[in-house]
Amino acid sequence: MAIGARLRRLLAPSPARVSLQIATDRVTGVALGRGAREVTAVSTASLPEGVLIASANASNLGDRAAVEAAVRHVLDALPGSPGRLALVVPDSAAKVSLTSFKQIPSRSADLKELVRWQARKTAPFRVEDAQVAYSQGRALEGGGREYVVSLMRRDIVEEYESVCSAAGAHAGVVDLSSFSLLNGVLAGRAMNEGDWLLVHVAHSYSTIAVVRDGQLILFRNRSSEGDGNLVDLVHQTAMYYEDRLGGAGFSRVLLVVGLAETNPEEADDLRATLESRLGASVEAIGAELALSGAGAEGVSPDLLAAPVGLLLRERSSAETAA
Repeated sequence: MAIGARLRRLLAPSPARVSLQIATDRVTGVALGRGAREVTAVSTASLPEGVLIASANASNLGDRAAVEAAVRHVLDALPGSPGRLALVVPDSAAKVSLTSFKQIPSRSADLKELVRWQARKTAPFRVEDAQVAYSQGRALEGGGREYVVSLMRRDIVEEYESVCSAAGAHAGVVDLSSFSLLNGVLAGRAMNEGDWLLVHVAHSYSTIAVVRDGQLILFRNRSSEGDGNLVDLVHQTAMYYEDRLGGAGFSRVLLVVGLAETNPEEADDLRATLESRLGASVEAIGAELALSGAGAEGVSPDLLAAPVGLLLRERSSAETAA
Protein backbone atom coordinates (compact mmCIF):
# COMPACT_ATOMS: atom_id res chain seq x y z
CA MET A 1 0.00 0.00 0.00
CA ALA A 2 2.69 2.49 1.03
CA ILE A 3 4.89 1.58 -1.93
CA GLY A 4 1.99 1.93 -4.35
CA ALA A 5 1.10 5.35 -2.96
CA ARG A 6 4.71 6.45 -3.31
CA LEU A 7 4.85 5.30 -6.92
CA ARG A 8 1.69 7.22 -7.74
CA ARG A 9 3.23 10.38 -6.34
CA LEU A 10 6.42 9.81 -8.32
CA LEU A 11 4.45 9.35 -11.51
CA ALA A 12 2.16 12.31 -10.90
CA PRO A 13 2.99 15.50 -12.83
CA SER A 14 4.95 18.11 -10.90
CA PRO A 15 3.14 21.36 -10.04
CA ALA A 16 2.94 23.89 -12.85
CA ARG A 17 5.52 26.66 -12.73
CA VAL A 18 3.54 28.95 -15.01
CA SER A 19 0.14 30.45 -14.39
CA LEU A 20 -2.08 32.53 -16.61
CA GLN A 21 -4.72 34.97 -15.41
CA ILE A 22 -7.44 35.90 -17.87
CA ALA A 23 -9.20 38.99 -16.54
CA THR A 24 -11.70 41.25 -18.28
CA ASP A 25 -9.06 43.95 -18.85
CA ARG A 26 -5.90 41.94 -19.41
CA VAL A 27 -4.09 38.61 -19.68
CA THR A 28 -1.13 38.08 -17.34
CA GLY A 29 1.37 35.24 -17.35
CA VAL A 30 3.70 34.51 -14.43
CA ALA A 31 6.57 32.02 -14.11
CA LEU A 32 7.90 30.96 -10.71
CA GLY A 33 11.39 29.69 -10.04
CA ARG A 34 12.46 27.08 -7.54
CA GLY A 35 12.27 29.59 -4.73
CA ALA A 36 8.85 29.61 -3.05
CA ARG A 37 7.97 33.14 -4.18
CA GLU A 38 10.62 33.85 -6.78
CA VAL A 39 9.04 35.38 -9.88
CA THR A 40 11.32 34.72 -12.84
CA ALA A 41 9.18 36.17 -15.63
CA VAL A 42 6.01 38.20 -16.17
CA SER A 43 4.19 38.95 -19.39
CA THR A 44 0.96 40.87 -19.88
CA ALA A 45 -1.36 42.04 -22.64
CA SER A 46 -4.32 44.36 -22.33
CA LEU A 47 -7.82 43.47 -23.51
CA PRO A 48 -10.10 46.15 -24.98
CA GLU A 49 -13.44 46.78 -23.30
CA GLY A 50 -16.03 44.12 -24.19
CA VAL A 51 -13.57 41.55 -25.53
CA LEU A 52 -14.11 39.39 -22.43
CA ILE A 53 -17.27 39.74 -20.31
CA ALA A 54 -17.17 37.68 -17.12
CA SER A 55 -20.62 36.19 -16.55
CA ALA A 56 -21.83 33.06 -14.78
CA ASN A 57 -24.69 32.46 -17.19
CA ALA A 58 -23.59 33.61 -20.65
CA SER A 59 -20.65 33.21 -23.00
CA ASN A 60 -17.61 35.09 -21.69
CA LEU A 61 -15.82 35.48 -25.02
CA GLY A 62 -17.08 38.65 -26.64
CA ASP A 63 -14.24 38.43 -29.16
CA ARG A 64 -12.61 34.98 -29.15
CA ALA A 65 -9.93 35.91 -31.68
CA ALA A 66 -8.78 38.89 -29.59
CA VAL A 67 -8.55 36.81 -26.39
CA GLU A 68 -6.69 34.02 -28.20
CA ALA A 69 -4.23 36.56 -29.62
CA ALA A 70 -3.59 38.06 -26.17
CA VAL A 71 -3.05 34.62 -24.60
CA ARG A 72 -0.66 33.62 -27.39
CA HIS A 73 1.29 36.88 -27.04
CA VAL A 74 1.67 36.42 -23.26
CA LEU A 75 2.71 32.77 -23.43
CA ASP A 76 5.18 33.39 -26.26
CA ALA A 77 6.90 35.98 -24.08
CA LEU A 78 7.45 33.53 -21.21
CA PRO A 79 10.54 31.30 -21.22
CA GLY A 80 10.25 27.73 -22.43
CA SER A 81 6.90 28.02 -24.22
CA PRO A 82 4.95 26.37 -21.36
CA GLY A 83 2.75 23.49 -22.43
CA ARG A 84 0.99 23.08 -19.08
CA LEU A 85 -0.19 25.88 -16.85
CA ALA A 86 -2.50 26.87 -14.01
CA LEU A 87 -5.34 29.15 -15.07
CA VAL A 88 -7.01 31.94 -13.08
CA VAL A 89 -10.44 33.18 -14.22
CA PRO A 90 -12.71 35.99 -12.96
CA ASP A 91 -14.82 35.40 -9.84
CA SER A 92 -17.98 36.49 -11.61
CA ALA A 93 -17.65 33.67 -14.15
CA ALA A 94 -18.84 31.31 -11.39
CA LYS A 95 -21.32 31.18 -8.53
CA VAL A 96 -19.86 30.68 -5.06
CA SER A 97 -21.87 29.80 -1.97
CA LEU A 98 -21.31 28.52 1.54
CA THR A 99 -23.58 25.57 2.32
CA SER A 100 -24.12 24.00 5.75
CA PHE A 101 -25.02 20.38 6.51
CA LYS A 102 -26.03 19.16 9.95
CA GLN A 103 -24.98 15.60 9.09
CA ILE A 104 -22.16 14.62 6.75
CA PRO A 105 -22.45 11.37 4.75
CA SER A 106 -19.62 8.93 5.37
CA ARG A 107 -19.28 8.09 1.65
CA SER A 108 -17.73 10.74 -0.60
CA ALA A 109 -20.14 9.85 -3.43
CA ASP A 110 -23.11 10.56 -1.15
CA LEU A 111 -21.61 13.87 -0.06
CA LYS A 112 -21.10 14.86 -3.69
CA GLU A 113 -24.75 14.16 -4.48
CA LEU A 114 -25.86 16.08 -1.39
CA VAL A 115 -23.82 19.11 -2.46
CA ARG A 116 -25.25 18.98 -5.98
CA TRP A 117 -28.80 18.59 -4.67
CA GLN A 118 -28.38 21.64 -2.45
CA ALA A 119 -26.79 23.65 -5.27
CA ARG A 120 -29.85 23.12 -7.48
CA LYS A 121 -31.88 25.36 -5.17
CA THR A 122 -29.91 28.52 -5.95
CA ALA A 123 -27.98 27.86 -9.17
CA PRO A 124 -28.86 30.28 -12.02
CA PHE A 125 -28.38 27.40 -14.49
CA ARG A 126 -28.81 23.63 -14.62
CA VAL A 127 -26.42 21.93 -12.21
CA GLU A 128 -26.19 19.07 -14.72
CA ASP A 129 -24.48 21.53 -17.08
CA ALA A 130 -21.98 22.75 -14.50
CA GLN A 131 -18.61 21.91 -13.04
CA VAL A 132 -19.20 21.60 -9.29
CA ALA A 133 -16.29 21.95 -6.86
CA TYR A 134 -16.47 22.00 -3.10
CA SER A 135 -14.13 22.02 -0.14
CA GLN A 136 -14.49 21.75 3.61
CA GLY A 137 -15.25 24.91 5.52
CA ARG A 138 -15.60 25.50 9.22
CA ALA A 139 -16.91 22.86 11.60
CA LEU A 140 -20.32 23.61 13.12
CA GLU A 141 -21.74 22.79 16.51
CA GLY A 142 -23.36 19.36 16.75
CA GLY A 143 -21.03 17.71 14.26
CA GLY A 144 -22.15 19.58 11.15
CA ARG A 145 -19.90 21.33 8.66
CA GLU A 146 -19.98 24.16 6.19
CA TYR A 147 -18.74 23.66 2.62
CA VAL A 148 -17.49 26.19 0.10
CA VAL A 149 -19.22 25.35 -3.17
CA SER A 150 -18.40 26.84 -6.57
CA LEU A 151 -20.42 26.26 -9.73
CA MET A 152 -19.27 27.12 -13.22
CA ARG A 153 -21.06 26.26 -16.43
CA ARG A 154 -19.10 23.59 -18.24
CA ASP A 155 -19.24 25.41 -21.57
CA ILE A 156 -17.78 28.54 -19.94
CA VAL A 157 -14.93 26.51 -18.42
CA GLU A 158 -14.29 25.09 -21.87
CA GLU A 159 -14.18 28.60 -23.35
CA TYR A 160 -11.30 29.56 -21.09
CA GLU A 161 -9.53 26.24 -21.63
CA SER A 162 -9.93 26.52 -25.41
CA VAL A 163 -8.14 29.87 -25.72
CA CYS A 164 -5.20 28.29 -23.91
CA SER A 165 -5.31 25.25 -26.19
CA ALA A 166 -5.30 27.52 -29.23
CA ALA A 167 -1.98 28.89 -27.98
CA GLY A 168 -0.56 25.38 -27.49
CA ALA A 169 -1.02 25.17 -23.72
CA HIS A 170 -3.10 22.93 -21.47
CA ALA A 171 -4.85 24.36 -18.41
CA GLY A 172 -4.22 21.61 -15.88
CA VAL A 173 -6.05 23.44 -13.11
CA VAL A 174 -8.60 26.26 -13.22
CA ASP A 175 -9.52 28.42 -10.24
CA LEU A 176 -11.17 31.72 -9.39
CA SER A 177 -9.17 34.88 -8.88
CA SER A 178 -10.17 35.55 -5.25
CA PHE A 179 -9.73 31.89 -4.30
CA SER A 180 -6.19 32.15 -5.68
CA LEU A 181 -5.57 35.32 -3.67
CA LEU A 182 -6.78 33.66 -0.47
CA ASN A 183 -4.68 30.55 -1.09
CA GLY A 184 -1.61 32.65 -1.81
CA VAL A 185 -1.97 34.37 1.56
CA LEU A 186 -2.71 31.13 3.41
CA ALA A 187 0.35 29.50 1.85
CA GLY A 188 2.42 31.88 3.94
CA ARG A 189 1.14 30.15 7.12
CA ALA A 190 1.05 33.48 8.96
CA MET A 191 -2.69 34.03 8.41
CA ASN A 192 -4.10 30.69 9.58
CA GLU A 193 -5.29 32.00 12.94
CA GLY A 194 -7.92 34.59 13.83
CA ASP A 195 -10.26 36.48 11.51
CA TRP A 196 -9.07 38.50 8.53
CA LEU A 197 -10.73 40.30 5.65
CA LEU A 198 -9.86 40.41 1.95
CA VAL A 199 -11.18 43.19 -0.28
CA HIS A 200 -10.52 42.44 -3.95
CA VAL A 201 -11.26 45.09 -6.57
CA ALA A 202 -11.18 43.84 -10.16
CA HIS A 203 -12.04 45.50 -13.46
CA SER A 204 -15.69 44.44 -13.60
CA TYR A 205 -16.46 43.26 -10.08
CA SER A 206 -15.48 43.36 -6.42
CA THR A 207 -15.21 40.45 -3.99
CA ILE A 208 -15.14 40.54 -0.20
CA ALA A 209 -14.09 37.47 1.77
CA VAL A 210 -13.68 36.72 5.47
CA VAL A 211 -11.38 33.94 6.68
CA ARG A 212 -11.46 32.48 10.20
CA ASP A 213 -8.65 30.22 11.39
CA GLY A 214 -7.77 29.38 7.80
CA GLN A 215 -11.39 28.65 6.74
CA LEU A 216 -13.51 30.82 4.44
CA ILE A 217 -16.65 31.92 6.33
CA LEU A 218 -18.01 34.65 4.04
CA PHE A 219 -17.76 35.34 0.32
CA ARG A 220 -19.54 38.16 -1.51
CA ASN A 221 -19.11 39.03 -5.17
CA ARG A 222 -20.74 42.05 -6.80
CA SER A 223 -20.48 43.45 -10.31
CA SER A 224 -19.18 46.98 -10.74
CA GLU A 225 -22.65 48.02 -11.88
CA GLY A 226 -24.25 46.75 -8.65
CA ASP A 227 -26.16 48.94 -6.21
CA GLY A 228 -24.13 51.00 -3.74
CA ASN A 229 -20.41 51.66 -3.68
CA LEU A 230 -17.63 49.39 -2.56
CA VAL A 231 -16.90 51.17 0.72
CA ASP A 232 -20.55 50.87 1.78
CA LEU A 233 -20.56 47.18 0.86
CA VAL A 234 -17.42 46.53 2.91
CA HIS A 235 -18.95 48.35 5.89
CA GLN A 236 -22.19 46.34 5.58
CA THR A 237 -20.16 43.15 5.39
CA ALA A 238 -18.26 44.10 8.55
CA MET A 239 -21.57 44.68 10.36
CA TYR A 240 -22.89 41.29 9.17
CA TYR A 241 -19.66 39.66 10.31
CA GLU A 242 -20.08 41.08 13.82
CA ASP A 243 -23.83 40.48 14.13
CA ARG A 244 -24.27 37.11 12.44
CA LEU A 245 -20.86 35.44 12.47
CA GLY A 246 -19.81 36.30 16.00
CA GLY A 247 -16.94 38.41 14.76
CA ALA A 248 -14.72 40.02 17.37
CA GLY A 249 -12.68 42.12 14.94
CA PHE A 250 -10.26 41.55 12.08
CA SER A 251 -6.64 40.83 12.86
CA ARG A 252 -5.71 41.93 9.33
CA VAL A 253 -7.45 43.62 6.41
CA LEU A 254 -5.88 43.09 2.98
CA LEU A 255 -6.72 45.14 -0.10
CA VAL A 256 -6.01 43.98 -3.65
CA VAL A 257 -6.65 46.44 -6.48
CA GLY A 258 -6.32 44.22 -9.53
CA LEU A 259 -6.88 46.97 -12.08
CA ALA A 260 -4.17 47.47 -14.65
CA GLU A 261 -5.11 51.14 -15.14
CA THR A 262 -5.35 52.12 -11.45
CA ASN A 263 -2.57 54.42 -10.29
CA PRO A 264 -1.03 54.13 -6.80
CA GLU A 265 -2.68 57.36 -5.64
CA GLU A 266 -6.17 55.99 -6.34
CA ALA A 267 -5.37 52.77 -4.49
CA ASP A 268 -4.05 54.77 -1.54
CA ASP A 269 -7.22 56.88 -1.45
CA LEU A 270 -9.37 53.74 -1.38
CA ARG A 271 -7.19 52.24 1.36
CA ALA A 272 -7.52 55.36 3.49
CA THR A 273 -11.31 55.48 3.02
CA LEU A 274 -11.67 51.83 4.02
CA GLU A 275 -9.52 52.40 7.09
CA SER A 276 -11.79 55.25 8.14
CA ARG A 277 -14.97 53.19 7.75
CA LEU A 278 -13.60 50.00 9.31
CA GLY A 279 -11.57 51.60 12.06
CA ALA A 280 -8.71 49.25 11.24
CA SER A 281 -5.45 49.31 9.31
CA VAL A 282 -5.77 48.20 5.68
CA GLU A 283 -2.67 46.68 4.09
CA ALA A 284 -1.69 46.01 0.49
CA ILE A 285 -1.20 42.35 -0.34
CA GLY A 286 2.33 42.86 -1.62
CA ALA A 287 4.01 42.71 1.78
CA GLU A 288 2.11 39.54 2.68
CA LEU A 289 3.14 37.73 -0.52
CA ALA A 290 6.76 38.92 -0.23
CA LEU A 291 7.52 38.28 -3.90
CA SER A 292 11.13 38.30 -5.07
CA GLY A 293 12.99 37.77 -8.32
CA ALA A 294 13.78 39.87 -11.35
CA GLY A 295 10.39 39.19 -12.90
CA ALA A 296 8.56 40.98 -10.09
CA GLU A 297 10.56 44.19 -10.40
CA GLY A 298 8.51 47.15 -11.55
CA VAL A 299 5.22 45.20 -11.60
CA SER A 300 2.44 45.88 -9.11
CA PRO A 301 2.15 42.93 -6.67
CA ASP A 302 -1.65 43.29 -6.92
CA LEU A 303 -1.52 42.25 -10.58
CA LEU A 304 0.65 39.22 -9.79
CA ALA A 305 -1.08 38.11 -6.59
CA ALA A 306 -3.77 35.83 -8.06
CA PRO A 307 -1.63 33.89 -10.59
CA VAL A 308 1.17 33.55 -8.01
CA GLY A 309 -1.35 32.47 -5.37
CA LEU A 310 -2.62 29.62 -7.53
CA LEU A 311 0.92 28.37 -8.15
CA LEU A 312 1.69 28.52 -4.43
CA ARG A 313 -1.43 26.49 -3.68
CA GLU A 314 -0.47 23.83 -6.21
CA ARG A 315 3.08 23.69 -4.87
CA SER A 316 1.82 23.42 -1.28
CA SER A 317 -0.60 20.63 -2.21
CA ALA A 318 2.19 18.68 -3.91
CA GLU A 319 4.47 19.04 -0.88
CA THR A 320 1.70 17.85 1.43
CA ALA A 321 1.12 14.76 -0.74
CA ALA A 322 4.83 13.93 -0.96
